[in-house]
Amino acid sequence: MMRKMGYRWRLRDLMADRQMFATTDLVPLLAERGVVLSREQVYRLVTAPPQRLSMDTLVALCDILDCTPNDLIEPAVVSQQISKPVGAQSDPAPITPRRSVVKRPGRQ
Repeated sequence: MMRKMGYRWRLRDLMADRQMFATTDLVPLLAERGVVLSREQVYRLVTAPPQRLSMDTLVALCDILDCTPNDLIEPAVVSQQISKPVGAQSDPAPITPRRSVVKRPGRQ
């Protein structure tokens, strides 16, 4: 059995819990902690789960929001494959009938 893991990025939720509704509110707070990001970078950080995140940024966010990394990142199973017994066959792809047109020589 194989499980593909993902995560839920909860930065926006934690900001809302602390009455922070503008992504630009984070820019100066991060800068105070030595993390300099543009408004656009902070907007992407808040609105979409990051694929990469520096430890400095993670620690700064935890300090700003008075939380732990576990509060920011919630692990989740994205997809799960069920193991099949050895020799089991998978269902074949369904056959979709297609209409064909036969043209005879000399006819339109």
